[in-house]
Order: sequence, then C-alpha cells, then structure tokens
Amino acid sequence: MTSIGGAEMVDWNLAVATATRLVRPGPEVSRDEARAIVAELRRHAKSSEEHVRNYTRMVGPEHPVEHDTPVLVVDRPGWVRANVAGFREILKPLLEKMQERRGSTPGGAVFGAVGGKVTGVELGMLLSFLSSRVLGQYETFAPATRELPAGANGGGRLLLVAPNIVHVERELDVNPRDFRLWVCLHEETHRTQFTAVPWLRDHLEGEIQTFLAETDVDPMTFLERIREAAQSLAGGRPEGEEDDGGRSLVELVQTPAQREVLGRLTAVMSLLEGHADYVMDGVGPAVVPSVAEIREKFQQRRARGASRLDQALRKLLGLDAKLRQYRDGERFVRAVVDQVGMDGFNRAWTSPNTLPTKAEISKPADWIARVHGKAEA
Repeated sequence: MTSIGGAEMVDWNLAVATATRLVRPGPEVSRDEARAIVAELRRHAKSSEEHVRNYTRMVGPEHPVEHDTPVLVVDRPGWVRANVAGFREILKPLLEKMQERRGSTPGGAVFGAVGGKVTGVELGMLLSFLSSRVLGQYETFAPATRELPAGANGGGRLLLVAPNIVHVERELDVNPRDFRLWVCLHEETHRTQFTAVPWLRDHLEGEIQTFLAETDVDPMTFLERIREAAQSLAGGRPEGEEDDGGRSLVELVQTPAQREVLGRLTAVMSLLEGHADYVMDGVGPAVVPSVAEIREKFQQRRARGASRLDQALRKLLGLDAKLRQYRDGERFVRAVVDQVGMDGFNRAWTSPNTLPTKAEISKPADWIARVHGKAEA
C-alpha cells in the first residue's frame, strides 16, 4: 500500500495487538472440553454440507461442487486476525485513495506519522467488541496467511468462533450438540452459496469495489467516525450526546452513485442472510431435535436488545441493518419458495440480473413476476 512518510492510514498490526489485548475472556472450559468442542464443531461443519446441499438443491450430481474452503475453528483473537486480513485486502483501494488525498493537504505527512497508529488502536477497540458477538462467518475475500489458510483460486474460509458459540448456548440454556449443529447449518449455507454459484464472489467484489471507488470523504472525517465508535465503546461519549443523527459508518461515505450500489449490495446481503436462516430452520427439524426451542430463545435474545452502549454501537456500525437483513431476507425466501418451490427460488442464482432488487426483497411477488413471468397467486 502506498504510504506517506512511511506510515499507512491504518496500522493493521497495532489493530490486531490492541484487539487481542482488550478482547474479553471466553467461557471457562477445561483443555479436554475445548478439544472436544473443536472436534464436534468440525464434525458438524462436515455433516452440514450434505444436509444443506440436499435441502437447497443448489448442487446436484450433474453439477458437482467440491469445497476448496477450509473450516477453521478459532478463538476470539483468531477471529480478529482473520478479519483484519480481510479488511486490509478489501479496503485497500479506498485507503490508497484517502492516502493520496491526505498527502496533498497541509500537515498530511505529520498526520501520517501518528494517524495510522491512532486509527489502529481505535480499530482494535472495535474489533475486540465485535469479536465476542460473532458465532460464525464465511470469509468471501479472505487472503491466505500462514496461520489462516484460505481456499485456492479465490476461495474463502469458514470460521466458527468456538468461545462465542459456547457462551450463547450456555446463556440460552439449550442443548449444546443441537445448537452447534444449528450454527454450522447457517454458515455452511453461506459456503454453499459461493461455491455453487461461481459468479457470485466476483459480482459481490465488483459491487464493493465500485462502492469504494465512488467514495469521496475527507480522511479526517472518516477516521473521526471510527474514533467516535471507539469512544462510545469506552464510555467516552458525553451523556445525552447523539451520534450525528444516528448515521452509520457506511451511511457517512455515501455519494448519490454509492446509494445505488448500496441498494444492490443490501439486496444481495439480505438474500444471502435470509436464505441461510431459512435453510437453517428448514433442515433443522430433521437433524436438530430441539430446533424450535433454539429458534425461539435465539429470537428472544435478539429482541431483548442490549445496553444503551451496545445499541449505540450497533447503530453506528450498521449492525441494526444486518439484523433487518436476516428478517427481510428470510421473509422473501419463504414467500418465493411457497409460491414457486425451491427450484423456482433457485432461479435467483442464475445471473446478477436474476438477483432480487432491494424493492423486490420487500415485495417478493414483484420478483416472481419479473423472473418467472407471473404474478403471485
């Protein structure tokens, strides 16, 4: 990455070190318990492949798909390292653009000597917060490292965050075996989406890069938003002060052209997340005996929300939008499958043109009419 005065916009190594130092300890387990949990998660990830493929019918004997994406059972620091590597890769064009702009401003070189480290610390604070909340993640744009292998030819990796899974299953007081398989079914659906639909990764990456290329934001303004999020995490925001109208980091950098791209990205992410939730619950009754109890308790946990601090951070980071994606996307998938069946729904994966728009996510009948040439009965 181009640097000014030898300094990057973000000190990524410092971000990892900060997050690792601040990350909350996971639930207490013995060494033998930890080994057993890791082994069970690996077994569930493997068994989920067949369950998801059979239910979704996204792949079949005539179109075999072999996963080249490794399954990594990680702790919270491992999740941080993986995500920093992914952020560094996908944000490279944006940060290079911001770096060039910074270099042309008065004092840019001086800021470069300090700003990268400051931002690294603040990003590390945010990652430490998030690292205790993610159960699993399919990393689509994951670069391979010595510690964190990734699939060949642009393949990603599937992360299962063991301490967080154990924490939530204990908090919900649900059957551990069932909950772990339930989580694996969701994440395996994401892996199947990208391996069974070869064009999806490049399409999504193209949309993201278009979004970033259109970004026109002052580096100090962008970094100030990260600083505000970090201050919220540390309790530094004065009581009663609002976070600039509730705008998220994503909303801050929008230009008119970006809003169009963001609408398409929102629709795709809603489809992916909603499809994973739908499949997770659809497969569940056959292989997860207590799936109804798990789903009810998990939904109650989401609905309860959290502290005022947690809610402020969720809004600032755009996490509330992600929860809406689960809900709206699942409703879309359910409505379409009810009308045209699973094979009819799978027409969505034919090409970028058959993906639902943001408006169609809310109105499945419009997607059915456009793609299938008929209105909802």
